[in-house]
Amino acid sequence: MAELKKTLGLPSLIALGVAGVVGSSWIYTSSQFFADVGAGGMIIGLLVGAALAACVALAYGELTSAVPRAGGEIVWGYTALGRTAGFATGWFHIGAYISSLAFYITAFGTLLGKYVPAMADIPLYSVGGEAVTLPVLAVGIALAILVFALNWFGVSLGAQLQVGLFAVMIAIGTVLVVVAAVHGTPSNLFPLWTADQQPFLSVVRMVVPGITYVVGFSLVAVLAEESSLPAAKVGRAVVLTVACAAAFYTAVLLATAYVVPWEDVAKMKLGTIDAFTQAGFPLLGLGAFLIGALGLVTSFIGLFVASSRVVLALARARLLPHGLSVVEEKSGVPRRALVFVFAITVVLGLLGPGAIVWFLDAGGVFLGIVWLLVVIAKYRMPKRFPGLEYAYRARPQWLPAVGALGALAVIVCTVFPIPGVDIALKWPQEYIILAAWVLLGVVFFAFSPRPKDREAVFREVTGPLADTFEAARKKPRG
Repeated sequence: MAELKKTLGLPSLIALGVAGVVGSSWIYTSSQFFADVGAGGMIIGLLVGAALAACVALAYGELTSAVPRAGGEIVWGYTALGRTAGFATGWFHIGAYISSLAFYITAFGTLLGKYVPAMADIPLYSVGGEAVTLPVLAVGIALAILVFALNWFGVSLGAQLQVGLFAVMIAIGTVLVVVAAVHGTPSNLFPLWTADQQPFLSVVRMVVPGITYVVGFSLVAVLAEESSLPAAKVGRAVVLTVACAAAFYTAVLLATAYVVPWEDVAKMKLGTIDAFTQAGFPLLGLGAFLIGALGLVTSFIGLFVASSRVVLALARARLLPHGLSVVEEKSGVPRRALVFVFAITVVLGLLGPGAIVWFLDAGGVFLGIVWLLVVIAKYRMPKRFPGLEYAYRARPQWLPAVGALGALAVIVCTVFPIPGVDIALKWPQEYIILAAWVLLGVVFFAFSPRPKDREAVFREVTGPLADTFEAARKKPRG
């Protein structure tokens, strides 16, 4: 069976990992976060969340360097923990990725509506209290078609566009930071909280959103099979992605709170966009808007290609219909998986933001489960395959466990309401979605046919690494 082509270099991996989750909402919702948790709560909470994510990323980097196979987490869960864990990892991963993609169907037009009033014309229907208009839907579906077309002939074309768009975002962000440093004052930033805001609780409330801001490192692991880099560099790229994403967010948010008093920003509607406009730099306000718009496009590109590889990995393991594992011989593209992801994205996207936001919130729990399983697989893998070689190792080895505890805390705080920590799921819609996705997964897994030739499936899941796994299994520890 054909394999994916190795066409991604370091710039492509970093651009897909960082820009693949930058998104747009943080640019204009920074005003609401400043109002709720203060500049200190948003920025410090984001950094704490990034630190926890980095601990998990160490496990990802280590496993990626040893097993650079499409679908990353599914392959690790399958090989280290068994078929059930492999399915759970992939199932929750799809839930998180697809919900984000579906949200972007209407998010792009909604963002444009902040500058183009016509986006609000011709309402078609309303779901969850949010109207879905024809222009918004048309723009979103056009974006989905464009991204689908970019990936039809190979990941490299979309990756090249991703690198270019990411470079533009970095350039704009750099200008924002420089202008803020020259024209802003420390008094705009300090104190970091108002008198009625509680520093500790505000930081805690921002940790979960902060984690979600830097989850792009998982995209690098999912796409590792298509990397042309040595295994050690791919492992380092996973961890580097977290650092790059955290640095970008922090720099732009600090610039936002420094160029004008952050307490004034908290009263605005469009966060960074309004902050620079009010500071006397309307072109930079437009630049901030472009970061949001481009971030939405790059997120769609990154998550779309990654979702297709997750589907591919599950199909290789016979946990989805095996036909979805077909890779075209000439192009090296899993086109059936691309069609599958495109169809689900558009269908769910038709629900509009009022309903999809419920899926997004539940997606935080899904990611927490995936991270927890990956860290467990990281510690289990050497016991099952003692001879497996790692080109990159987490140092110290206990740090990924800290990330796992953070992932567990995310799950607990999101599912069970905790006084003072306002991050729990909304009752009853989001709890229904969470329960329904879990139940659907249980039913799907229970009725999925068990393969008769498990060794053949194992070899397809691991691909060219099958012999390496076999030798690693037999080699004694020590």
